[in-house]
Amino acid sequence: MKPDGRFLKQPKSFWANVRTISQHLGYVVRKTQQIKVYTIEDMRRALTELELNPDAVGTPKKPTKLGGMLNDYFQLRSDLIHGEVEPNLMEAAEAKKMFERLRKKLEPTCPLPMNKQKGKKKAPAYLTGMVNMLISDNAEGMGCDYDPHELTTVTRDGAPLRTLARRVDGAFPSAVNPVAVWEIKEYYYTTTFGSRVADGVYESLLDGLELEELREEEGIDVKHYLMIDARYTWWDCGRSYLCRIVDMLHMGYVDEVLVGKEVAARLPALVADWVKEEKRRSLDK
Repeated sequence: MKPDGRFLKQPKSFWANVRTISQHLGYVVRKTQQIKVYTIEDMRRALTELELNPDAVGTPKKPTKLGGMLNDYFQLRSDLIHGEVEPNLMEAAEAKKMFERLRKKLEPTCPLPMNKQKGKKKAPAYLTGMVNMLISDNAEGMGCDYDPHELTTVTRDGAPLRTLARRVDGAFPSAVNPVAVWEIKEYYYTTTFGSRVADGVYESLLDGLELEELREEEGIDVKHYLMIDARYTWWDCGRSYLCRIVDMLHMGYVDEVLVGKEVAARLPALVADWVKEEKRRSLDK
């Protein structure tokens, strides 16, 4: 899932409106389970109830530029979640089949870690394994840190320039001066949407904020990806967090979000881009 360019350059105040209106009106229509698309009238009601200025979004007959952009965004958010996210989400059985097909086809030598479950739920971490296999198969022999045990650091002239606050799930080609970093949130055997899942979203937001600062202050662009799967967790329990993920994508804190089955279709092209960038960097040294 890629961002829509119309919304990538919106000011922080636009996203303040998105969050304020969304949290007040709720993200999902309970009866239909559809992602809400707020009308100008809805937005005016929310702002009025919050004792804010409803005229900022205009009226149904004469919306302001802000009101029109907000309505367009809320429609896009709903369309993306229903049209791209939901069809690509898998449960454990489907993810296992996809994982086994890729393992048989690619015969990987990269790490294929197990999940953290116990007993009958103990199994390979399917999404992580698929991501690792697809990166390894398309990396043209370049290294990759599939499980960094150190903080991501960007250097200049041999000295640390920025070090991220937390460890990411993967970095290409390494956690020092990476071209790309990613987070993987797979919850195939989770039976509720708990705080651990919600924290995963905010961890990616923190990484994105730090990488934005690096890009704006130092002119260094490290690509940042979020990869998620587990239909029950994200679709049945966590649709409001899918909205937050789409918001994060369009705020520029994540370059792309890969959902379930999408990793097989999209990762090879992304890795090819990372390889080209790493080769370019090597020539510049």
